[in-house]
Amino acid sequence: MFTTPLVLSFVLLLSFTLLFLFAPHKHSEISLPDEIDDLALFRRATLNSIHKPGGVVGGISAVSRLGTTNPRLKIAFLFLTNTDLHFAPLWERFFTGHGDLFNIYIHADPSSNVASPGGVFNGRFITAKKTQRATPSLISAARRLLATAILDDQLNSYFSIVSQHCIPLHSFNFVYKSLFLSPFKSTQFPVYRSFIEILSGEPLLWDRYIARGESVMLPEVPFDRFRVGSQFFMLTRKHARLVIRDRRLWRKFKLPCLNKDSCYPEEHYFPTLLSMEDPDGCTHYTLTRVNWTGSTDGHPHTYYPSEISPELIHELRESNNTYSHMFARKFSPDCLKPLLDIADKVIFRD
Repeated sequence: MFTTPLVLSFVLLLSFTLLFLFAPHKHSEISLPDEIDDLALFRRATLNSIHKPGGVVGGISAVSRLGTTNPRLKIAFLFLTNTDLHFAPLWERFFTGHGDLFNIYIHADPSSNVASPGGVFNGRFITAKKTQRATPSLISAARRLLATAILDDQLNSYFSIVSQHCIPLHSFNFVYKSLFLSPFKSTQFPVYRSFIEILSGEPLLWDRYIARGESVMLPEVPFDRFRVGSQFFMLTRKHARLVIRDRRLWRKFKLPCLNKDSCYPEEHYFPTLLSMEDPDGCTHYTLTRVNWTGSTDGHPHTYYPSEISPELIHELRESNNTYSHMFARKFSPDCLKPLLDIADKVIFRD
């Protein structure tokens, strides 16, 4: 007699295989073995979340009925990289003394031979697959990080995607208190929202929408529901679960682009999905500052050692939204020393 989970797993695998083999006109850029591996991981993470005891408020568990946050709630930092983590010493200083309030997960492209920086990063590499710019592989990598973090620790309550080029702009205390002592309060419980950029009026949005073909995104994603935003975001546990459960939009966003110059799937999938499913649960802005002035080939401005100063840190923190920016990119690896020189007196002094 087969158990119900076994039957469900078999049906899921069979259904996906048939869909993959007989899907019309286009095949995904994600290989079938990789897709099956990911689906199994996402299913485990989804079931793990469903079966955990205790209530969930605003997508975050372990909140007391007095409306105060449990100090054991954690931030999961999800590093998505294809090079060594050049700023690991700066992040190490950021994390020092807060070992019970965060977790680290690293998705490193297996073809890039990323070295472990040791310290708090030791043993935090997850099972990773190859990533490539302008392909849905970056979406898969982010979803893989989210699912792994959900499975690893039920107290992971915010999930922050960062890159090897990102640096913190504040102390860990400042970031943690800003997130969990949120101004978005209801009368009884804290209400937590995801910090993800969601934009609809960008001038090149149509070009990006038709990158796979003019009608390929229909009917799941009509143009008026298509959104753009930064790939560096911070999601609540509720929204992290929503992302790994999604199959409907993923079937569209995993398709290859005909126009690579307008194809940035990771900048569209997450904001479009969350905008369609729970727009009021998102701030519509990101906590990661990026300077697009003078961008080159789709890359933002890169800061070099001569630009590092206390004034730059204060400038990068500035925001037109409720929160200060908490992280920033993009920095060249040789910025590490000048950043460490001002870490204690400027960066981590709030």
